[in-house]
Amino acid sequence: MAEMTNSSDQPAERPTSFVSQRGLALTVYILYLIGYMNGVTALVGVIIAHVKAPSSDEVLRSHYRFQIRTFWIGLLYLVVGWPLAYVLIGIPVLVWWLIWSIIRIIKGMVVLNDGRPIKSWLFG
Repeated sequence: MAEMTNSSDQPAERPTSFVSQRGLALTVYILYLIGYMNGVTALVGVIIAHVKAPSSDEVLRSHYRFQIRTFWIGLLYLVVGWPLAYVLIGIPVLVWWLIWSIIRIIKGMVVLNDGRPIKSWLFG
């Protein structure tokens, strides 16, 4: 008979992630970019950011907070700008939202690539 080994004798195996933590944060930024075409991927991205933020290190947590703020503040711009566009006041709001969100996403990707945390509310 084969001798059974005690499970405490074996080193605990850590499950391997399919995507690295930084890769997942980058994926959220990419989902936001794709969200300009369909909207749904941005929702998926903010859900990922909400789920991963509490268990991440400080640098990635700053990116996830930045992504969460980008989504919710951007949604506020859209909710305000879209109906006001019918009276032309909302058009500058929507243009600002587009410029603001694209800059935040690209800046976030660059800062994430450098391994630095996000430090600013406006553009990171």
